[in-house]
Amino acid sequence: MANFHVIADARGELARVDVRRISPADILDALRLGFEDFWEKPSHYVFLCLIYPVAGVILITWASTGNAQQLVFPIIAGFALLGPLAALGPYEISRRRELGLDSSWRHAVDVRKSPALPAIIAFGLVLVLVFMAWLLAAQALYVWFYGPAPPESLTGLMRDVLTTRRGWGLLVAGGLTGFVFALAVLTTSVVTFPLLLDRDVGVYAAVNASVRLALKNPVPILLWGFIVAVLLAIASLPLLVGLALVIPILGHATWHLYRKAVA
Repeated sequence: MANFHVIADARGELARVDVRRISPADILDALRLGFEDFWEKPSHYVFLCLIYPVAGVILITWASTGNAQQLVFPIIAGFALLGPLAALGPYEISRRRELGLDSSWRHAVDVRKSPALPAIIAFGLVLVLVFMAWLLAAQALYVWFYGPAPPESLTGLMRDVLTTRRGWGLLVAGGLTGFVFALAVLTTSVVTFPLLLDRDVGVYAAVNASVRLALKNPVPILLWGFIVAVLLAIASLPLLVGLALVIPILGHATWHLYRKAVA
């Protein structure tokens, strides 16, 4: 395949993408614009994104009934790690709307026609591997704190985590570990997928731009990460159903954040 490229662009070059300084006001404005994109055809996006809560419920059901109840919360928390990948459809819809093209929901799958598709798939697989590494880390912490005699049910585990010293230790250690994973994904992916959709620059240039953007704007990017984490946590409470609303809104907002942040 002559056009197959992942790390570099189609010419084999490692481009350097310029990034701008942004402010917290830009973050809030990106959220506003993202909601406007979503509100244009909300029912279409909800239908499109129902796959995420359905997949989440299947995973959680498997964990809670398959002697892996300790992974229920890590699975829910781990959705933040896969969020940039899950929002590919809304990125494409916002891109088309910006260009004045038909932005109906069926064009969300036009990502498959992107010349940067190999790079998108490659970085998507990286995020999946990070998600799996997070689950392995969560399992290792659980074994470390609970040893060979863990609680036998999900309710027993929840009670133990909230009322015992070892449970509090697991919460603190798990929270710190999860923060490290989330910060790594936020730093490397904040504009990676929108940039690849907009410009076929290769994974190296896209990730490099995301990292430099985060280093150049630590406060706004941390604010963005905090907002994303809070919205995803709230969306996860009613059996993950809220993800069908939150993921498209955050996806559209990420596109507008990309537009504000990348020259």
